[in-house]
Amino acid sequence: MKRVLGIVLGGGAGTRLYPLTKTRAKPAVPLGGKHRLIDIPISNCINSDILKIYVLTQFNSASLNQHIARAYGFSGFQQGFVDVLAAQQTPENREWFQGTADAVRQYLWLFKSLDVDEYLILSGDHLYRMDYRDFVQHHRDSNADITLSVLPIDQTRASSFGLMKIDQTGRIIDFSEKPQGEALQHMQADTTVLGLNSEEARVKPYIASMGIYLFKREVLINLLSQNPDHTDFGKEIIPTSARSLNVQAYLFNDYWEDIGTIESFYNANLALVKQPKPAFSFYDESAPIYTRARYLPPTKYLECEISQSMISEGCVLKDCRISNSVIGIRSRIESGCTITNSLIMGADYYQSGFEQQGQCNLNPVSLGIGAGSTIDNVIVDKNARIGCDVHIVNKERIQEADREDLGFCIRSGIVTVMRGATIPNGTVI
Repeated sequence: MKRVLGIVLGGGAGTRLYPLTKTRAKPAVPLGGKHRLIDIPISNCINSDILKIYVLTQFNSASLNQHIARAYGFSGFQQGFVDVLAAQQTPENREWFQGTADAVRQYLWLFKSLDVDEYLILSGDHLYRMDYRDFVQHHRDSNADITLSVLPIDQTRASSFGLMKIDQTGRIIDFSEKPQGEALQHMQADTTVLGLNSEEARVKPYIASMGIYLFKREVLINLLSQNPDHTDFGKEIIPTSARSLNVQAYLFNDYWEDIGTIESFYNANLALVKQPKPAFSFYDESAPIYTRARYLPPTKYLECEISQSMISEGCVLKDCRISNSVIGIRSRIESGCTITNSLIMGADYYQSGFEQQGQCNLNPVSLGIGAGSTIDNVIVDKNARIGCDVHIVNKERIQEADREDLGFCIRSGIVTVMRGATIPNGTVI
């Protein structure tokens, strides 16, 4: 794996994840109480012994850059790195990244200088656990020019993905981007070729791209150099390449989620607390998900009732009831609070008097959730201040609303309290 370079694409604006992406890049969005989305592909690389990793960034990249710098440092005795490459203007090129392929093209001069055989292109906003060693070995065994990691899916989800067809050798011969109707039916494929049994193949007759690509070194260099107007891998580079190159499909028949919307992000986080075993788990000793080490104290539980939830370190919870929720680092939840079906992201710092505070007459409102408040079906972004006797329950079942002036938005019926927002005492949402 020392001959593979990992390139993580982290430059997208993430508009469908707004307001979580108002001040941060999409891959920097917190996940599971203490991690960030970018930790997933980087950890997968490290666990696969791919230790040369670049992360390409563009929009709202300050917090992403800071997280990577603080989380990933290899010792001087290891030949590895995780470096950020930000979009930049040069005398030769005044444009920002125009797409996934263009982002890689603009730093091709740097990638060419490394002595590697393959380039592994990854997205920074997917939730999955994958050993890339098997992926790379399949690529080499099939002598592929390009290999795509693909997911078998059923008809209900198929029209939301870029689909492909394969021949009996696993070579990709046709593409279609989010097809509908007859075009969708045309994209059915024999997924037994990829290793599914006949019953699985009947249920999942479509093959979807996961946005994970492995290129031979010279193939990527030639494609990006000879097609300067092609700016996107999925829409242009890969479909064009399939006509003349050996483009292979590699089956990944496991949990994978594209964290593209507020609803998918919310569901993926709450799925972490399911029992007896969630579809994705952070409790895998053989393939840990790394993140920044913060050295926080243990969480204090004072007369609490907690069920089916994950509580991160460094919190103080007082006489509250929490169920089916994820509580992030440095969260403070006061007495009489009820939190259900919610993601509380916590805080980036401790407020003075964190252990003792709890008064409802403080001005400004303290960090955390004040006494007597009820939170249900809510995402509370970092550093939010929710006062006492606040009820965020979306009683009217409103599906979409933009109330940034009041510190919250609603997407797909899910209330999101914005980062650093203050919700005054007695507010009802």
